Formats: sequence, C-alpha cells, structure tokens
Amino acid sequence: MHFPFFTLALATGVTLNPFLASCTEDSKPRPLPSSFGVLLFPSFEAIDVFGPLDALNLFSAQRQLKLSLIAPTLDPISTAPRSAAMNPFNSTFSESIVPTHTFDTAPDLDVLLIPGGVGTRSPDPFFDDHLAFIRSRFPKLRYLITVCTGAHLAAKAGILDGRNATTNKRAWALAPVYGPKVRWIAHARWVADGKVWTSSGVSAGIDALLAWVAEVYGVEHADELALFMEYERHVDPSWDPFAEYYNLTDHLPSL
Repeated sequence: MHFPFFTLALATGVTLNPFLASCTEDSKPRPLPSSFGVLLFPSFEAIDVFGPLDALNLFSAQRQLKLSLIAPTLDPISTAPRSAAMNPFNSTFSESIVPTHTFDTAPDLDVLLIPGGVGTRSPDPFFDDHLAFIRSRFPKLRYLITVCTGAHLAAKAGILDGRNATTNKRAWALAPVYGPKVRWIAHARWVADGKVWTSSGVSAGIDALLAWVAEVYGVEHADELALFMEYERHVDPSWDPFAEYYNLTDHLPSL
C-alpha cells in the first residue's frame, strides 16, 4: 500500500523541516525566516554582500522576503579603501550602497548577515556602534551569518566565544587576535554552530548561503538557485582549498 511521504513522516515522527522539531500537537510550525538585514561599513568587500544577496534576490521571487541594509547613518557606504596605504595607485574604482535603516530604526530581523573586507581592520572605536548593534540584536536573531572577515566583527562582539567558526584564509593569522576564545577551524569552507554560520573568504559566502538555504528551506531550493546562477558550488563544508594552499592549521583556545 502506498502512503504519501508527508503522511508517513507524521506517523513515524520523522521531521520534514527543522522548524517542525520543536512543535507540539497543538502548536503551529514556526514561520520560516523572512526578514534579513545586512550590516554595512566602509570598505566592505562587494561580493561578501552581493554574492549572498544575489541568491536571495532570486529566492525572493519564490517567497516573500524583506531586506534591510543597516548602517550608523543613511549616508552611502562605499567599498573604497579608507586609507591611502590600501590604495597605493590612488584608484577611484569603488561602489556605494545606500542604507535603508540606521541602528536605531532597523526592524526586527530573523537573519543578520555580516560581510568582511579591509574595513574590518579599522581601529576599535570606529566599530563600537556596530559591535553594540550585533550584541543587542543577537539574542533575538534566528540566524547570524558572517562572510569572510565579517567573522572578526562577530568575534570582537563576543558572539563567537566558545563556538566553532571559520574566516578568510588569507587573513587567518588575525582570527585568534580578534577571537581568542573561538575555535577557528582552518579547513572549513563554512561552519554551522547552532544559529551561527561563518564562511571562509569572499566567494565562500555564496557556498555558505546556499548551504543555509538547503538546511532551512530545503535542498531543492538551494540546487535551483545554484542552477539559475550557473554557479558550481562547494557542498562539503569541511574542505577549503585555500586552507591547503596556505598550509593552515586550526586556532584553538588555550586551556
């Protein structure tokens, strides 16, 4: 006799979606994440933001998603280097993005994305408000996703303490400086530790975002997005070729 898979799953207790796991007979499934925020700062890495956002742009044609671009003010935020030392040829080649919300006006979020970039190396006082925003919003977030050295900001905010995480492999030596209490995993393309997802450098954010879509919404959606993007994604979170290239090892907190 043939039973529909959904009926069979209910009969056997199999969970079809991670958000059903905590539901009781009398409760409704928790709605899937729909409200996304991106934390912006000067000298962010363009693909750290626009790689994951392009996948979500496409995904928003299939379901209602809301996006907030968040910064201290509503002034445009540029990818341009903030110091002359990082721009030795005096190039005028950068892009700007206009925030939709400030730290004070940002709505409730399901997911916060923190990109990386050379701007993450700005002196501590510059990021005080950003770090305060991360700390204040983290408890109510359903997911925090960092790309590249965005993990350094999350680490400085204390969010990654005691967790497994990864970050840009070219900037690997900086990881324990910003997060001495974090278990930094060298060969990870991305790491999922509870509600915190961290990716390796730059384009790895696309791999992590698609893996997150697969985990939360279903593998078929991630596969469809990758196909539409004509993107051949990494599907093994434990292998990053750039860790091999730089011959890196894990940074683990000293006991």
